[in-house]
Amino acid sequence: METVIRIIQFFMSLTLLVTVHEFGHFIMARLFRIRVDKFYIFFDWGFSLFKFRRGETEYGMGWLPLGGYCQIAGMIDENQGSKDLASEPQPWEFRSKPAWQRFLVLVAGVTMNVILAFFIYCGISYAWGEQYLANEDVTRGYGYSFNADGESLGFRDGDGIITINDEEIVNSAAILSRVILAEDDLNVVVLRDGAPTGVTVPYEKINSLRQKEEFGQFCTVLHPFIIDSLVSDSAKASGLQKGDRIVGIDGIDEVNFGSYAALLTERAGKAAELKVVRGQEQLSVLVDVNAEGKIGVMTAALPYTLRTKSYTLLQAIPAGARLTGKTINNYWNQLKLIVKPDTGLYKQVGGFIAIGKIFPGSWDWHAFWSMTAFLSIILAIMNIIPIPGLDGGHTLFTLWEMITRRKVSEHVLEIAQYVGLVLLLALMLFANGNDIYRLFK
Repeated sequence: METVIRIIQFFMSLTLLVTVHEFGHFIMARLFRIRVDKFYIFFDWGFSLFKFRRGETEYGMGWLPLGGYCQIAGMIDENQGSKDLASEPQPWEFRSKPAWQRFLVLVAGVTMNVILAFFIYCGISYAWGEQYLANEDVTRGYGYSFNADGESLGFRDGDGIITINDEEIVNSAAILSRVILAEDDLNVVVLRDGAPTGVTVPYEKINSLRQKEEFGQFCTVLHPFIIDSLVSDSAKASGLQKGDRIVGIDGIDEVNFGSYAALLTERAGKAAELKVVRGQEQLSVLVDVNAEGKIGVMTAALPYTLRTKSYTLLQAIPAGARLTGKTINNYWNQLKLIVKPDTGLYKQVGGFIAIGKIFPGSWDWHAFWSMTAFLSIILAIMNIIPIPGLDGGHTLFTLWEMITRRKVSEHVLEIAQYVGLVLLLALMLFANGNDIYRLFK
């Protein structure tokens, strides 16, 4: 059921994003009296589910739910080449319009995606406010040895982060982004054993850690392993009780929850002896670990309370603008790192499966709209990159014309379109191939 919910959310989000993007091209084209031959939700290769004509435009829904398109008369794209435009240019065609008008038509799709993200972020700010775990509230510090070996960066379990490159950390989530997006050595001040301590994190070690898929979990909030409920028969039979605090396993004293995932995975299919604190007592309890490395218990909620910054309707507008700008900046910085071979982040590039997994397995409107706004920014940035076949490629040729006063020939545009399609196909195969590889791995 979780997979079905993720798939539904993915296609709902994708449909909205592509429709808004193509509507940007459509509305700007019509503003300049350029004819739009077709406007489709989903692709209609071979046939469409339904269609109707209003004026000069055919509207419809295709059968392949992977986006949509807006076919503008007189424009070389994936739907028509130079042979289709062999006739004399007509006044209502894209190719007949001034360069500045064609430029605005081309960037309208990207602009609409940014505007959509802005409105969504405004709505999120007004409806839910800004929820975050304040760094100063993480009194136990952070754990660095549980998933991606953050200790290799020079941190120790229990270190609290005070500043990174002299910038105070207010939101605990900012720690991850500061390290992930690092382009040089980091100077970090941590609270260690009650005293501020400087830690220099070498860029080479950050790069090495970035090669691991678990890098995004290099820093986790420390909290105790407290049982909230027993969900398996074996756990109930073991004698564990609600409220028990697990502080050790097989003679290894581990007081923090984050370390147990790896320790239990090592004991999958075997029995493990847990050290348990119950009230004033300390007990030893023998439990069975299943094949997935689980002992059949649900843990209590984090002993931390998220802070919420609420916004009025008017305050939500600048808050939405800040979130939009921050998301654009962060994603652009991530993209720059992905294309640098030494970071190895190109190995983490994902396709449709990876995108679908970012949606939660249960319905959550806050998560849905947050992910949709984020994907809208991604779509905008990826489309504006000057790759032939994308809006950015067309825009680059148009800018060249505006600067040099020389129009690029339709033959060159057509060749560039084919080159772009090959590049995009290769990128899609690589990204989705990574998904498949990770599934089998």
